[in-house]
Amino acid sequence: MAMLKNDGPRIRREKITVTRMIALYCRKEHEDRERTPRRAAVHHPASVLLCDECAELHHYAEQRLDRCRFGEGKTTCLTCPVHCYAPIQRERIRRVMAFAGPRMLWRHPVLTLRHLLDGVKKGHSQ
Repeated sequence: MAMLKNDGPRIRREKITVTRMIALYCRKEHEDRERTPRRAAVHHPASVLLCDECAELHHYAEQRLDRCRFGEGKTTCLTCPVHCYAPIQRERIRRVMAFAGPRMLWRHPVLTLRHLLDGVKKGHSQ
């Protein structure tokens, strides 16, 4: 049986947010690496420059969002009761979020505000 892909507005917004965070991290932390244009997110026409390592993390993050069991009812990953990332990718995305999170307020204030509001949603019932 094929797994359905989450494609609602909440998931699309989360994909754009994580894309912007990874792009910001890559631009500052991997400035010495070759970066190539990658599509920013599904339903988002812009592209971002990512090195191969960050492009791999970006692809993985989008796959996790596509398959999120909570779909449109999800909160932020930080408050989620399910840890769907493999340990290596979880550590990578933590580094990205620790670096990019505070900077997002200045670079993408609307996305940041929406993300913060999503984080205070009522928790999931399992």
